Amino acid sequence: MKSRTFRRKPSKVGLAPGTLVHVGEKKSEKVVIRVWSYNSEELIEKELQTVEECLTFKDKPGMNLWVNVDGLDQIEVIEKLGSYFKIHPLTLEDVLNTGQRPKMEDYDSYIYTVLKMILLDEEREEIIIDQVSIILGSNYILSFQEREGDVFDPLRERLKNPASRLRKNGVDHLAYSLIDAIVDNYFLILEHFGEEIEDLEEKLIVNPTPETMRMIQKHKRDMILLRRAVWPLRELINSLQRAESGLIKGTTQIYLRDIYDHTIQVIDSIEAFRDILSSMVDVYLSSLSNRMNDIMKVLTIIATIFIPLTFVAGVYGMNFDYMPELRWHWGYPVVMLGMALIGISMFLYFKKRRWV
Repeated sequence: MKSRTFRRKPSKVGLAPGTLVHVGEKKSEKVVIRVWSYNSEELIEKELQTVEECLTFKDKPGMNLWVNVDGLDQIEVIEKLGSYFKIHPLTLEDVLNTGQRPKMEDYDSYIYTVLKMILLDEEREEIIIDQVSIILGSNYILSFQEREGDVFDPLRERLKNPASRLRKNGVDHLAYSLIDAIVDNYFLILEHFGEEIEDLEEKLIVNPTPETMRMIQKHKRDMILLRRAVWPLRELINSLQRAESGLIKGTTQIYLRDIYDHTIQVIDSIEAFRDILSSMVDVYLSSLSNRMNDIMKVLTIIATIFIPLTFVAGVYGMNFDYMPELRWHWGYPVVMLGMALIGISMFLYFKKRRWV
């Protein structure tokens, strides 16, 4: 299955702002809601059967709440959660629009961030880009994903440890950790692409084939997708650092600077890979040109050697009555020997001049 740089999405033209419509591919058959209610001493983890169960965990004194939703097809689920936590309809609209550019918006009572989680399907040799929306409130986090399966499993394991920073700090630290897990996974994806590009470089030098060119073009498309997903993240982290909202504490700002540094490294790596892949196209075309030149060189040398031999054969192929050599007993062997000597001498001359 090929990755597509541009995908067609259902149109929302003509609908009122804030109208909830799922825009994007259907990636999950059902909606799964999980909650983690925690503080430094207690952790409650549960998969909910209905949205209404969230109310039992909402606004519990001294407890932080993380609600994660996998699957965006059931709009009524998103709408009810937005109603319970007083989320603006425009935010819910952005959650359901999976073609969003990574960004951050401050709504005073909460901060909305959207970014791209990148996964790798090695069997089909394609990258999977899913949208993750994170809403940071005073004592809660709502996260929305397109499907089950993410990069947050190490984070969930850390939540089970009472001594971890996640349990001791507020939900702003959890929001940082979610973003950090997504950005750290970018390095794993880039490491995979680095190995693939190294293998392509070897094939390009040793034996370039049309399949090599196809892989180069595929990786160039992948780099375009990665760049579109990652490049706006720098602005997002910058906005979080500059945000004057009391929802993000000063202790968390230090960690956001670390994410910013990682984001710059990822962007630099993507740009480097794009330049390498572009140069590989030039190398491939040059290799094809050189191979064609070598073939033409060999054919030219063969044709040059046969020119005098053809002349000799043409002379003795003429139908004249008076050609003394035609009636000589050793005429044929002598002519063949002479033609062989001419061919060998020309080949040795070409060899001496390093044309062969």
